[in-house]
Order: sequence, then structure tokens, then C-alpha cells
Amino acid sequence: MLPAFLQTPAAVILLLGGVLACFAGYRIFRIVLGIYGFILGVLLATSIVGTENTLWTIVAALAGGALGALILIAAYFIGVALIGAGLGAMTANLLWAAMGREPHVFVVIALSVAGALVALALQRYVIIFATAYGGAQTIVVGVAALMGSRAAAQAAARTVYSVYPLNPVPDTATDQIATLVLGTIGILVQLFVTAKGKK
Repeated sequence: MLPAFLQTPAAVILLLGGVLACFAGYRIFRIVLGIYGFILGVLLATSIVGTENTLWTIVAALAGGALGALILIAAYFIGVALIGAGLGAMTANLLWAAMGREPHVFVVIALSVAGALVALALQRYVIIFATAYGGAQTIVVGVAALMGSRAAAQAAARTVYSVYPLNPVPDTATDQIATLVLGTIGILVQLFVTAKGKK
């Protein structure tokens, strides 16, 4: 968790990173990976170190951020494959849940591998989709934190699992609609403006 005086800068970084990811994620994907890697590294490092000693917290945040950025930039293709594998596993669970059963492990593995291969083949669209909606969610958290939402400010400053991509805080219908609308606009902007013509 970040010290209280760093919560506003963290919210600003989330907001700016979210805007870049949402509207230009494909064009500057490596930079977006670096920003999110930095954010995730800072959050993970500060959750391990704690906030008792401000100097050590800042040193850990910078070191964790730099390491996180390097790891995500290096994991470019792995990240795309993992997104596809996750979507494949989710598809297996949704299909079998509709039938009231759980999928066999081999079905999950097969759909995960298929999802990874499809994601690699269609990586442009997977990156656009993932960055638009991920950026939209991050924008919502950053804006809510800057507007004084206590839950969002805490989310912007605590563990990685509360910020991105699993839990949009605060969790209200308005925030979910805003994320959906912003993400859809982000996809359109990327397809027809920022990512147009870029291979």
C-alpha cells in the first residue's frame, strides 16, 4: 500500500496510463506495457515493504516499478498468448456452465491452447480489445480516486489485485457502464484512427 501522500499521484498515473491504453494502446503497446508493468511493480513492491519507512517505500516502489516495466515489455508475445489462453479457458467454463456442468480439464486445456493460437494469429485485434477495455477500467478507477472516492483512492494505492484488471473499484453500475462505453469508444478510435495502417 502506498503512503497517503502518494495516493493522488498514483491516481493521476492510473488515469494517464488508462487514457493512453484505451485510445492508443495498439500503436504504443510496448509503452503501455511499460506503464502497466511499472504500476503493477510499484503496487506489488509497496505491498511487500509496507509504509512504515517512507524512504524505503519510495525506493521499493521505484525498483519494483522498473522491474515490472521490464518484465512486461519483455513478455510482449507471451502476454498476447496468455490473454488468448485466458479467454479460451473462460469460454470453456461459460459453455459448460450454461449446461449446468463443469468442463473436463482436457477441454479447458484444448480451448486455452486454441485461444492462445487464435490470439497470436489475431494479435492486432486482441491487443486493441484488451488495451481499450483495460484502459477504460483504469480511467474509471483513476477518475473516481481523483473525485474523492475513498474506495477508489484506496484501490489506487493498495495491492495489485484491487486495481487492475480484476476489480474495478468502486463497483457500481455507473462505473461498469462508463467502462463499457469508454472501452467501446477506445476500440473504435484505435481501429479507425490511432492503429489504422499500423501492422
